[in-house]
Amino acid sequence: MPGADRGLFKGKLRIHPLFFAAGIFSAMTGGFLLFAAAVFAALEHECAHAYVARRYGYTLDKLVLMPYGATISGDITGIGRRHELAVLVAGPVCNFLTGVFFVALWWMYPEAYPYTELAATVSFSLFFVNLLPAYPLDGGRILRLLLSPFGEKRARIIGRVLSLLIAGMVLAYFVWSCFYAPAFTALAFAVMLAAGAFGGGSYAKIKFSPRRIEHGVEERRIALSSEVALKDALRFLREDKYLTLLLFESGEFIGELSEEEFLTALGEGKYEEPLKNLVAEGSLEKLCKMKTGG
Repeated sequence: MPGADRGLFKGKLRIHPLFFAAGIFSAMTGGFLLFAAAVFAALEHECAHAYVARRYGYTLDKLVLMPYGATISGDITGIGRRHELAVLVAGPVCNFLTGVFFVALWWMYPEAYPYTELAATVSFSLFFVNLLPAYPLDGGRILRLLLSPFGEKRARIIGRVLSLLIAGMVLAYFVWSCFYAPAFTALAFAVMLAAGAFGGGSYAKIKFSPRRIEHGVEERRIALSSEVALKDALRFLREDKYLTLLLFESGEFIGELSEEEFLTALGEGKYEEPLKNLVAEGSLEKLCKMKTGG
């Protein structure tokens, strides 16, 4: 269920059965506050991904609550590297800013420290952990994205090797901890990294459906330069509004682009095409239809 313009996330929420088991176990062992803080930080993290993706015309619409936090997925076919990088860093940056907020709160209200220390620790931990160059963490995705100019296959292999290497190091730490106090969290983390090395998430592109207008829909008119590339105008798409782009060149109006024309060009892979070229193509096509009809 794609997202709408309002809110950070509107989609399908699924709860893994082990999520409840993890919550019950944490409550029985006195770690429920830590579990709750981790879930909140993970949801905040994923919603940040969803918000930035939405700005570029994509929607993260499959959110799953897992025993270790949350995951979100979709399909990013056609998204540019710069936009994908922005989506990837949004989650860790959100956690970092949350941690900074709590630190600033302590400076202004020191008495708040005992009540927010755990939340700040979890936020900073999620920030640093997600920057590890291991799939399916954001750091692993960022590494693969940066290596993609050298070949997608090579980037995938390097990312997989690093993920398995880090998973092995975490597993070694778990084995070492068994001689003192077994760190089962490390074991779960190692398994997740090892499994994630062979998987991956994606983002679902916004789709236009004529059924939206059966009961009326608000039109969203955006004025912008005709030199703007198609991919850079994706952020203006909204599920609950019909988009019309008003294009200007040197301050003069040169034409408009409907949502159907916009999405048709998107489906044809014209991501780098300036919008003025699409207007010219659309005008020529309309003229040919008029002559044919005459």
